[in-house]
Amino acid sequence: MAREIDEAWIDEAIDRYKRVEGLRADFDRAVAAHQVSVHSPDQSIEVVVTAAGDIVDVQVHGGLRQRDQVEFARQLKAVVTSATEAARWAREKLHAEVFGSFHPLEGR
Repeated sequence: MAREIDEAWIDEAIDRYKRVEGLRADFDRAVAAHQVSVHSPDQSIEVVVTAAGDIVDVQVHGGLRQRDQVEFARQLKAVVTSATEAARWAREKLHAEVFGSFHPLEGR
C-alpha cells in the first residue's frame, strides 16, 4: 500500500528547520555578547564572564601585599566557581528567551 506524501507537512518542516537555524544563530550571538559580573564572598575580587563561560575581566579590589595567599586563592576559586554557575544560569535564561515560544513539529 502506497503512502501519500504530505507536501504541506514537508514544507512546514523545512520552514521550521530554517527558523531553528535562525534562532540558533540568535542564541549563539546572545550567549557570546551577554556578560555577568560576580564577586568573591569577601567582595575583593570581581569577575566578568560571558554566558558562553569566557572570562572577559578580573578586578582585584584592595592591595595584594597584605593578603594571605591561601585566603586569596580561596576567594579566587570561589569567584571563578560563581562565574561558571552564573554563565550557566545566563545561558539557560537566554535559551528560554530565544527558544521559549518554539514548539515541536507535530506528526501528521
